[in-house]
Amino acid sequence: MSDKERLYNLIKETFLLLDDGDRRFFSRFDLTVSRYYALHHIGAQPGISFSQLSDRMVCDKSNVTRIIKGLEACDFVVRQPHETDGRTLRLYLTDVGKSVLNSATSAHKAYNEVRLAAVSDLTEKNLIQGLAALNQFLQQEIDGATV
Repeated sequence: MSDKERLYNLIKETFLLLDDGDRRFFSRFDLTVSRYYALHHIGAQPGISFSQLSDRMVCDKSNVTRIIKGLEACDFVVRQPHETDGRTLRLYLTDVGKSVLNSATSAHKAYNEVRLAAVSDLTEKNLIQGLAALNQFLQQEIDGATV
């Protein structure tokens, strides 16, 4: 196996381990990973549209609609009509949604401190630089700038 293949496999395995840990972690707040990130994006941009949320979450609008219906059923999110565009709905967190998001975010930060404690400061800086460069290249590839 080449170094590039090993690197790819390690990144993929790390993602799967982090994702599984997040899935288990967020279940304590009665959230899925997708629901948490929907709350996160709505909290960061109150009034975000379904289309904008779909772009941020990199999924189609029907999936976002399903996620939002679940969040509405838990009283975490409300939708309101756009002031000038009758076809567009805006999404807002309720007070309950804000509270859950704040609690989950604080606890998740602490959880990540524990999970990433095995990485030394020097290694962390190298990982950040390397992964940032890789992410930029991969995004350009998706955007069609490189092949």
